[in-house]
Amino acid sequence: MITEKSLSLEEMVYTNLEEEILSGKLTRGTSLGEIPISLRLGVSRTPVRGALHRLSEDGLVEILPNRGAVVLGINSEDLIDIYHIRMRLEGLASTSAAERISEEDLTKLSDAVELAEFYINKKDTEHLKELDTQFHSIIYRASGNRLLNKVLSELHRKTKAYRKLSLSVPGRLEKSAFEPREILMAIKERNPEKADRLTSLHIERALENMLSSNTK
Repeated sequence: MITEKSLSLEEMVYTNLEEEILSGKLTRGTSLGEIPISLRLGVSRTPVRGALHRLSEDGLVEILPNRGAVVLGINSEDLIDIYHIRMRLEGLASTSAAERISEEDLTKLSDAVELAEFYINKKDTEHLKELDTQFHSIIYRASGNRLLNKVLSELHRKTKAYRKLSLSVPGRLEKSAFEPREILMAIKERNPEKADRLTSLHIERALENMLSSNTK
């Protein structure tokens, strides 16, 4: 019998494993045994089994006969697909944000860019990664489209392990603040076409740098 408690435990296991996969802690090919996971997280095998099936449906793990679950993660092909979708949809989000962003969100967006520039001087990639998420999240929310916000937030989260790699490419660290500042100015100017174009270019360059760093 499936109970509310077992469902909440399954969600806990799912969230933990998903985070470990997307952050790169669990790499492609890693075996995910039900018993080791249940012992590590202090739960029974039932919620672990449920979580692994959900991760399989998400395409993050593969369940093999007589072998159990194996991590698939996000590969280069997935990354290209995600970023091609982001190029289209984030341009749309920036277009809407330029038309309807509030002064409060505009201030938050400006603060995120200024903080990013501060951490660039310190070469602090961990804070930069967090501010990148914050910058894009504000634009998603400011678009006023809840479905677009949800889809883009999920796509952005799936590239977590790769975004730090992008910042390791020579010259990318500096551009990581210059490009958002250009997007910020376009949104401030209430110029949707310019915001769309600059956002799409920003995502395209990020993809190029991720693929470049991933092949070294």
